[in-house]
Amino acid sequence: MAFSSSNSGGPIVDMNVTPLVDVMLVLLIIFMVTMPPMTYPVGVDLPIPSVNPPPPAIAPPITIKIDSSGSIAWNGTPVPLGSLRDQLQVEADRYTDPKQQPVIQIDTDPEAEYDVLAKVLAATKNAGMIKVGFVDKGG
Repeated sequence: MAFSSSNSGGPIVDMNVTPLVDVMLVLLIIFMVTMPPMTYPVGVDLPIPSVNPPPPAIAPPITIKIDSSGSIAWNGTPVPLGSLRDQLQVEADRYTDPKQQPVIQIDTDPEAEYDVLAKVLAATKNAGMIKVGFVDKGG
């Protein structure tokens, strides 16, 4: 039985590059290890840290309750309409920035007269209060 081979018996022309790559990698590692580290100072312009002032305290809301008989209460304390105007003016004058004013929450009984509500709203507007809202009872 005769075996044939595709090898023509000529010289092998392919060069084995594995030893060459091994030597180059070893040389690269040697150069990386023996090279002195480059430590040059780099000038960086950093911003100067500043202490930010704390945000202003949020004023607690003021609840104005109008019941069915037309009486007015300031945070649970009954007040006449004239005194309410004065208290609203004091609160408005206390804050130089209108955005820092407390929120006025108007809690009105459904049976209250509209005339009293209109006077309370006029008093808040005349005092310069800008944060006025109505309490929703969710029903």
